[in-house]
Amino acid sequence: MKQPKPQSEKYSDLVTYIRKGYVKIPKFQRDFVWGIENTAKLLDSIIKGYPIGTFILWKTRDRLRSIKNIGDAELPSTPEGDSVQYILDGQQRLASLFVVLEGLQIQKGNKIIDYKKIYVDLDKDVNTDDEIITPEKPKNSKSITVYDLLSNKISYLVKSYPDYIDKIQNYKDRFTTYEFSTIVVPDYPIDIAAEIFTRINTTGTELTLFEIMCAKTYDETKNFDLQEKYRELQEDLGNIGYDTIPASIVLQCLSANLVKECTRKAILKLRKDDVIEIWDETVESIKGTIDYFRTFYRIPASRLLPYNALLVPFSYFFFVNKDKPKPDQEIFLQEYFWRSSLSYRFSSAVETKLGQDVKRITQIIKGEKPEYDFNVILDKDEIKNHWFSTGDSYCKAILSLYAYFQPKSFDNNSNIILDNSWLKKSNSRNYHHFFPRAYLKKNNIENENTIVNITLVDDYLNKREIRAKSPSIYMQKFKKINPNLDKTMKTHLIDDLDEFGVWEDDYESFLNKRSERIVEELRKRIEV
Repeated sequence: MKQPKPQSEKYSDLVTYIRKGYVKIPKFQRDFVWGIENTAKLLDSIIKGYPIGTFILWKTRDRLRSIKNIGDAELPSTPEGDSVQYILDGQQRLASLFVVLEGLQIQKGNKIIDYKKIYVDLDKDVNTDDEIITPEKPKNSKSITVYDLLSNKISYLVKSYPDYIDKIQNYKDRFTTYEFSTIVVPDYPIDIAAEIFTRINTTGTELTLFEIMCAKTYDETKNFDLQEKYRELQEDLGNIGYDTIPASIVLQCLSANLVKECTRKAILKLRKDDVIEIWDETVESIKGTIDYFRTFYRIPASRLLPYNALLVPFSYFFFVNKDKPKPDQEIFLQEYFWRSSLSYRFSSAVETKLGQDVKRITQIIKGEKPEYDFNVILDKDEIKNHWFSTGDSYCKAILSLYAYFQPKSFDNNSNIILDNSWLKKSNSRNYHHFFPRAYLKKNNIENENTIVNITLVDDYLNKREIRAKSPSIYMQKFKKINPNLDKTMKTHLIDDLDEFGVWEDDYESFLNKRSERIVEELRKRIEV
């Protein structure tokens, strides 16, 4: 690639390019945020002949998602077949020049900024350090707005400013002859253009892969806006408790469905038309996956999902296999799910592993059992001593197992409602330490925060009825008011209150019996 050479442009030419749709602001840029003070300083630098930096533009025939208007000015579309130049650096400066010459009013919050009202102090000398251009009208000096200076005919200026006409003409010439430095980067792929933007962006804000793909796949004629499509998907998933699925996972699902790879490089190479063509099918495969997680694995909310990445291989399954899984497929999918969840499968090298797992799913679709090179340790002592954390995939797997049995409320055997609003933090009221931590600490009993000591309960029960009481005390109350208490506790994998040491407050017996019960259930799901 040749190094692009700087070139010069005049003020009127730059604004004309914007007016005619040849220069665009890509949507991944920030909105125009410069206030009137920054704009006045920029214009003051220009009138004094100071350098204001270089505009860097990317010339391409690709049509990206771009900002459609600045203030009340609707920016036209680029003529069909012509190249467009997207601003990679200098957006705020170039937008400032545009709004001043157009005399726009722009609303920022509850305030309307009138860019016609930037003034040139005609009683100050341009060769001094004084600010010639100010955001407020000078009180004791003759002044003219920059808009009038640049837009009005000489006859009006002569009539209105007879004593200052030479100075006004000088200032006007300074604007119209100022040479703006521009560099046009020609026909680079979007990923390289995005890298250039990232490196020169003075805010240090790196473009996300999703922002790049939103720009790349935007198609107004097909009414396709990836950002808007993702927002709609989020709303749909939020209605069923899966509103925490990140955009990056959706991109990986698209890529897996198209090319069976999920790397950043593979995603950036996806063709716009291909993405648009399979979007609806991919959405259906994601929804089919979530429906499967909610019904077959009984995971009611996305915060219990051990890894969001699990959506990708399962989405690929439902993208290729339009029917419900057959019995053999169901067994193989279940083993894959639990192996991945209990082996820290996606704690590193996620993209590479997803590519490997898409191949495993392909085998499952064919009715073949995949080989695994990652092992799961299902050991009672390992689980018994595993510290509880909602950010830990192993813990989430155990919580998902708890959720599978649809745990009931201790006091009345009703269903416990689990949703994302209560499942984010480890100290949430939905997570109850069956042997309360305060009780264990008071009695100098360690290992109080093991995942084995966690049960899923409703907020009211945890806060009002249990608190720091010993199990033998608070469970006696529930025994009196809940005639189905033994049945209720089995939904928490606590099968027998006597054997589990509950009535004797025997914490070690409780941990041993419940960890054995957990291992028993996991072994039903995995061949070890």
